[in-house]
Amino acid sequence: MKKKLQLKIKGMHCRSCEIVTREELEALPGVSDISVSFQKQLATLTLDRSKNHLSEVIEAVKRAGYQAMAEETAETAADKSVEEVKVTKKSIPVKIESRIEAEGKVFLDDQGQPFFDGKIIKFQKSEYQQSLGNGEVKNFMTKLSASLDNPRFLNPVPSSGDSLPDKPDQIKTENSRVSLSLSGMHCSSCAQLIERSLKKVDGVATANINFAAEKAMVDFNSQKTTVETLIKAVENSGYKASLVDQKDTEFEARKREAETKQLYSKFISSFLLSLPMLYFMLFDFFPNLIGRSFFGPYVGLLSIILSTPVQFVLGYGFYKGMWSAFRMNTFNMDSLIAIGTSTAFFYSTFNYLSYVTATGTFLAPFMEKIPELYFETSAFLITFVLLGKWLELRAKGKTSESIKKLMGLQPKTARVIRSGQTLDLPIDDVVKGDIILVRPGEKIPVDGIISKGSSAVDESMITGESIPVEKNPGDTVVGATINKMGSFEFTATRVGNETTLAQIIRLIEEAQGSKAPIQAVADRISSWFVPAVIAIAISTFFVWFVIFGSTLSFALMAFTAVIVIACPCALGLATPTALMVATGKGAEHGILIKGGEPLEKICKINTIIFDKTGTLTNGKPVVTDIESYTDRNEDNILEIAASLEKSSEHPLAEAIVDKAREKEITLSEIEGFRAVPGHGVTGTIDGVTYYLGNRKLMTDVAKIEVGQANDKLIRLENMGKTAMLLADQNRILGSVAVADTVKENSREAVEKLQKRNIGIYMITGDNERTAQAIADQVGIKNVLSEVLPEDKAQEVKKLQDQKKIVAMVGDGINDAPALAQADLGIAMGSGTDVAMEAGGIVIVKNDLRDVVTAINLSRDTMSKVKQNMFFALFYNVVGIPIAARALAFMGLVLKPELAGLAMALSSISVVSNSLTLKYFRPGRRNYISLIAPIAMILLFSLIFGGFARLSSSQAMTGR
Repeated sequence: MKKKLQLKIKGMHCRSCEIVTREELEALPGVSDISVSFQKQLATLTLDRSKNHLSEVIEAVKRAGYQAMAEETAETAADKSVEEVKVTKKSIPVKIESRIEAEGKVFLDDQGQPFFDGKIIKFQKSEYQQSLGNGEVKNFMTKLSASLDNPRFLNPVPSSGDSLPDKPDQIKTENSRVSLSLSGMHCSSCAQLIERSLKKVDGVATANINFAAEKAMVDFNSQKTTVETLIKAVENSGYKASLVDQKDTEFEARKREAETKQLYSKFISSFLLSLPMLYFMLFDFFPNLIGRSFFGPYVGLLSIILSTPVQFVLGYGFYKGMWSAFRMNTFNMDSLIAIGTSTAFFYSTFNYLSYVTATGTFLAPFMEKIPELYFETSAFLITFVLLGKWLELRAKGKTSESIKKLMGLQPKTARVIRSGQTLDLPIDDVVKGDIILVRPGEKIPVDGIISKGSSAVDESMITGESIPVEKNPGDTVVGATINKMGSFEFTATRVGNETTLAQIIRLIEEAQGSKAPIQAVADRISSWFVPAVIAIAISTFFVWFVIFGSTLSFALMAFTAVIVIACPCALGLATPTALMVATGKGAEHGILIKGGEPLEKICKINTIIFDKTGTLTNGKPVVTDIESYTDRNEDNILEIAASLEKSSEHPLAEAIVDKAREKEITLSEIEGFRAVPGHGVTGTIDGVTYYLGNRKLMTDVAKIEVGQANDKLIRLENMGKTAMLLADQNRILGSVAVADTVKENSREAVEKLQKRNIGIYMITGDNERTAQAIADQVGIKNVLSEVLPEDKAQEVKKLQDQKKIVAMVGDGINDAPALAQADLGIAMGSGTDVAMEAGGIVIVKNDLRDVVTAINLSRDTMSKVKQNMFFALFYNVVGIPIAARALAFMGLVLKPELAGLAMALSSISVVSNSLTLKYFRPGRRNYISLIAPIAMILLFSLIFGGFARLSSSQAMTGR
C-alpha cells in the first residue's frame, strides 16, 4: 500500500545537501516522488509499504548525514513502530511490553477508525503474551502501534519450540528532555548535589539545575532510564522532585504558594517558641526587668524545653539536608546551619546537665541564671534562617512572574463549530482542523488560519506592538491574542503544546533552566566554599581557645558565628535570578532569548552582519516609481502595465498588479499575451500592442530605440531599483520601477549600533550596484554582495578569523548555516514557529531596533550579575572576619543569631537587586537599577554596624 509521507530533516545547509539526501532516498526500493528542500528542511515522498518501511527511509537520511523525523500521524506511527514479521503458517507467540497512563484523547480518522493522540507516561510493569496466527499478528501489531507511542515488542518467532529472545528489540529513539520541579534546596551547593546525583544515572546526557527557579532540565536516553528513575535519584539525594505538567498552568504557582505557607508556618512557630528566650536575654541588660525574680530560676529549664522542638522539629530539614550531603561526600548550607545550631544547642545542653548533676536541681538560685547557656542562640538562628528563606522564596517567586503572566493568557474554552452546531469546549478538546468562532473582545483560543470574516487583532502579547493588526481570510491568527473588532471563523492549525504561546513558554522555561557561562565561576567557588568555611571556623576556634586562651564559650560562639554567617546561597542566586527576570522581560518586548549563553554573549558582540532581504528590507518588492514620458498620466501607465502583468507569475508582476489594486484601478482585458523570458511581456489592449520590460525587449522585440529614456533607467537602477519600460508600437510611453524597500526603522537601528562602536556589515546575493544602493539608504559601509546562500557561513567565518566576535541577523530559515556559524545567531521575524527558528535570540516583531534593545538588556543583565557576585563575595569577605571576631579590637563582633539573620538578608538583597531589571524599558535608563547597588552597599554597612554594636556589649564579656 502506497502512502504519501513528509519528513522533517535537520542539518541541510545548501543545494548539495538536497542532492545527497535525494540520492540516498532514490536508492531505496519502494520510494518514489521524492522532493527535498533545504530551505524548508523537509522531504516529501511516496512509500510503498509492501516493499519498504519508514524506519529504512529515516535510516537512509541518517546515512546522508542528517536527522529525520516523520510527521506524526496514526499511519506513520504504525510504520515507525511495527517491525517486519516473518511470514509463516504457524502460530506465533508475541510478547509485548506495553505502556499505561497516557495523556491524550481518542479520535476517529476519515475512515472512522480510532486512533490515539497524546503521550504515554509510564511503562506497564507486567507483560502481555499471546499466540496468534501469522495473519493476526500483522493486523494486531499495526493497530496497537498506531495508537500507542513506540510500543516495544519481541520479534515474533515460530512456535516450533524455539525460545523467545531475552530482550526486546531496541527501537531507535532520540534523546528525551524532561523538566522536573524541585523542592528542598537551600543553596547552590544543594543544586550541585542534585546535578551530580542525576548525572550518575545511566542514560543521562546533561542535567542543569536552576536554584532560583527550583527546576531541573534533564536530557536523557529514554531507552536506558525513565522519569521515575530520575525522580528517585533526586529523592535519594535528599530532595523532592515532580514532573512538570505543561498543561497545568497553575502547578508552579500552587507549589510556590504551598512552600511559602509551609515556611511561614515554620517561621511563626519558631518565633513564638523563641520569643520567651528573647525576654530571658533581656535579664542580662536590665537587672530590674519585670518578672526576672520569678522567671530567673526557670530560664534554663524553660529554654531547653522551648528550644528542643525548634532544633529538632522545625530545624529537621537542615539535619536531613546535611545527612544527604554527607552521603554524597560533600557539604552544603544545611551542613553549616546544622553544625552551627548543634554547636550552640549541645554545648548549652551539656552545661545545663552538668549544672543539674552538680546541684541536684533543675532550677537556678533566686534572681540568678544558670551560666553559659546559649539555647536562644540556636533557636533564634533557626528562626532567622527560616525568616530569610521565607522572604527569599517570596522574592524568587517574583522573578518568574513573566511565565505566570504568559500562562494566564491561555483561554480555558473555545467556541467550536462541529456538524453545524456551536459548542463551548475545553481548550484541551480542540483538535487540528476544527472550525472555531471568535467574537469581538474574546481571546483567540489556538493558532489557525482565518476562513471567514475579518477583524483587527491585538498581538501585543507576542510582538510587544500595541497597534491592532488587520486580519482577513487566509491570514494567520495566534492563540491567546485578543480579537478587538469583528467576528470571524478560523481553522485550527496548532493546538496544545504546538501553539505559539506554548512554544514561547517552553522556550523561556528552557532558557531560565539553562546556565550562563559566567555561572561556572560561581559554581567553582561554591564547590569549595562550604569546606573552606568549615576550615576557617575550626581555625577560629583553635586560635581563640588554644592560642589566645579565651573561654570555651567565647571560642564556640565565634566558631558558630563563622559557620552560620557564610552564605553560598547569595552566590548561587547571583546569576539565575538575573537571568530569569531578563528572559521574561525580553519576552514582554518580543525578544525571545534561548538561554543564558546567548544572553551573556550578545553584550560582547563587536561585529554584526545583517542579511539584506527581509531583514534590512521588507522582503517584498513594491512599486516605487511610475513615470510618464508622454501626455499620459501615471495612472494610465500603471493601468496598462498591470493589465499586461496580471497573467504573469513573476514576483515583480505581482507588485505592479498589487499597486493597481491599491489605487482601485480597473484592469483591461489582454489579447495575445506573451512572456518573453529574460526580457518582459507583451500583449494587445483594444487593438494596440504594448511592451513592458527591459532594454532588450524594446530593441529586439518592439524594435524601438531607448534613447533618452536610458538615462532615467540608469538613475533608477543606481538606486537599487528594477526599472521596466512601457511602450506601444511606436514609442516609449513611460517606466515603472519596482524595489524591495528598506524598513523604516533599519537606518535608526544601524546608527544606534554604530554609536556603540559595533562594526556593521550587510550580506546579500544581489549585484554590487543594488546592494550598495540599499547599504547607502541604511548607512552601512561594509557590503558583502553577490554571496550565495550556501556561502554566507564562509563569509561569517572570514570575519571570525580576524578575531571579530560576530552576530548574524537573518530570517532564521534561509540563513540557518550562517546563523549557526556566527558566535551568536539572531533570527528576525519568526512569525509563529518561534521554537523552530535557528539562532540563540529570536526577534518576534521583525523590528531591527529590538536588536539594540536585546544588547541593552544583555548589558544591564550582565552588569546585574556581576553586581550580585560582588555583593555575595563582598558580604562573605567582610562578614566572616567580623563573625570570627578578628575585628573585636574595633568593637566589631557578631553574635551567632545575628550572624544568621545577616546571612539570610544577603540572599534577599541579591534577589531584590535582580528584580530591579523588571523596570527595564527600551530606550530608557533604568534609574532604579542604577541606584540599587549603592543602596545595597549602604544597607550592608548599616546592618553590620548595627548588629556589631548590638553584639559587642555582651559577647566580649565571656572572653
